[in-house]
Amino acid sequence: MALLNIGDKAPNFSAKDQDGKTHTLSNYKGKKLVVFFYPKANTPGCTAEACDLRDNFERFQANNYALLGVSADSEKAQFKFKEKYDFPFPLLADEDKSVIEAFGVWGPKKFMGKEYDGINRTTFVIDENGIIADVISDVKTKVHASQILK
Repeated sequence: MALLNIGDKAPNFSAKDQDGKTHTLSNYKGKKLVVFFYPKANTPGCTAEACDLRDNFERFQANNYALLGVSADSEKAQFKFKEKYDFPFPLLADEDKSVIEAFGVWGPKKFMGKEYDGINRTTFVIDENGIIADVISDVKTKVHASQILK
């Protein structure tokens, strides 16, 4: 897993959200972009993380941030997740893992003593010029907004 670092140019990605709308890095030029990768929609940790970001969304907007959630879930699963919790930001359905792999967050994980490959919960903060300004790999799901808006 080759994780991107602060100062690296963010990968130019293209993926569809829960409504089938395509998002690319260039759509966000001139804004700060938070791209948060989570393992699976509607699971406890992912829900806590996304709800914390939702509850602090006005703070992000006030500081010129856009937010994008990304997982390998289908558009339908992302749609249900977004609708159920009323998220004000898009959720990308990266079923082919092209965005996940471009950011280097796919790799070995451990859960209850078992090892397997999956999405490592990681958040990237990208500046207005497409450069990675921060990488948060030790995500605290319940207070994630404060980790980003330090």
